[in-house]
Amino acid sequence: MTQLRVPLAVPVHLVVLIGGGEFSFGETREIDEYLLAKMPAGRRTVAFLPTASGSAEYAGHIGKYFQEIAPDVETINVPIYRGRDNRRQKNLNLILSAGLIYLGGGVTNSLLATLRESAAEIALREAAANGAVIAAIGAAASSFGTYARDMRPGIVSAGTIPALAWLANTVVDTGFTAENDTALRRLMSMPDVELGLGIPAGTAVAIRSDGAATILGEGKIAAFRKGQA
Repeated sequence: MTQLRVPLAVPVHLVVLIGGGEFSFGETREIDEYLLAKMPAGRRTVAFLPTASGSAEYAGHIGKYFQEIAPDVETINVPIYRGRDNRRQKNLNLILSAGLIYLGGGVTNSLLATLRESAAEIALREAAANGAVIAAIGAAASSFGTYARDMRPGIVSAGTIPALAWLANTVVDTGFTAENDTALRRLMSMPDVELGLGIPAGTAVAIRSDGAATILGEGKIAAFRKGQA
C-alpha cells in the first residue's frame, strides 16, 4: 500500500473513492472487504444511493454480494432518483443511521443535479462526520472533487460541471489509464485546482479524517500537482 495526503474541505471519518470495476466479477473484492471491515460496530446497515444510475435493482445485487462477505450486513436502497427525493425525511434518516453509505456508479450529471447542495448531501456530510464510512464508485467517486466531467451526450471531453467539493482544490478522474491522462489534465485546468487524482478501475483511494490516504486494489493511481500538470 502507498500513502499520500488529500486535502479535505469537510469533516469525515473515512471516504473511499473507487475508480470502477465489476463487483460481480470480483474486481473490487479487496476494496469491498475493506469497506465492510471499517463499518462502525453496531451500525451494520449499508445505505445504497442509486442516484447516478437510476437503477432500483443495483442495491439488491450489491446487497447479496456484501452478505457473502459479511453475513451480518444489511443493504437498504435509498430511493433518491430525482430532486424531490433528496429532501424526504425517510431517505435522510436512512442516510444518517447507516454505518456505510455507498454511492453507485452511473452519470455524474444525474448524481450532481440531484444531490449537490441538497438536504440529502447535508445528511451525507453529517453522517461522514459522525463516523459513517462513505464509499463511491466510478462517476459517483468523480463527483467528490471540486469539478467533474460533464457527461451529457454531445458535450466535448473538456466540459466540466461543479461537483460536491468534499476534497479541497482537488479533481478526480475515475476509470483512469496512464496512457490517456487528457481528461484529468483538463479538469486540472479549472480555477483553484491544485491536485488531480486519476483512479483506475479495481483501485481505490481511502481518505481518513486527517487527509492521509491509502491506495487499495491492484492498480496505480496518478496524483498530479498543479506544477506537474
